[in-house]
Amino acid sequence: MEYHKTKDPWHVKKILGHKSLHSTEIYINIEQAIFETESDEFHVKVTEKPEEIKTLLETGFEYICQKDQLMFFRKRK
Repeated sequence: MEYHKTKDPWHVKKILGHKSLHSTEIYINIEQAIFETESDEFHVKVTEKPEEIKTLLETGFEYICQKDQLMFFRKRK
C-alpha cells in the first residue's frame, strides 16, 4: 500500500527493512497486479485492404476475426 501511495521503491524498502531492493520488488509487483487499471475499452477498425491491414498491425492493433471480406481489429484505448 505504501508503494501505491508514494511510487518510491527505495522508501518502501526502508520501511519494510529489506536489505535488497529485489525483495521489495515482490511487493511492488503485487501492488501493480492489485491496482492495475487497464481499460476494457477498445478502438475498433474494420478493413479489407492489405495496406490498411499492415498499417493497423504496425500501430498496435490486434486481429480479432474476419467476416465476409472484412477483417476486424482492436486496440486498447
